[in-house]
Amino acid sequence: MNRADVADTFKYGRKLVNAGVDGIRTGQPGALDGRPLSCVVSETAAGAATLAAAGACVALLGSYLMRRRGRAANPFAYAAVGMAVGLFAGASWKSRKVASSLAHSALKQMHKASDEHWLERHPIDYA
Repeated sequence: MNRADVADTFKYGRKLVNAGVDGIRTGQPGALDGRPLSCVVSETAAGAATLAAAGACVALLGSYLMRRRGRAANPFAYAAVGMAVGLFAGASWKSRKVASSLAHSALKQMHKASDEHWLERHPIDYA
């Protein structure tokens, strides 16, 4: 590849990224259903906190049932890992509709940019 091809590739990549960001911006009001972002984030955090607490309890129970001799920090380490897994799972699950809507609008804009790029590289001659 020569420098011009590399520059064109980076230019096209930048165009795709910008199209995705524009898609997220234009899709945000529809994804949030007119609610402020702070309400959506607080609902997501509340649901995720419940699953984080459940994950910590399950991990503590698991460490108790394993009954291995070891340091006293092991149950707390298991609880921290269980809490992190529960928090991630809860946040992912609670925000799935918003994330799906934003991803859909971003992909729509990226497909437009991709189609424009294809037409630039393969012009159609109607004559």
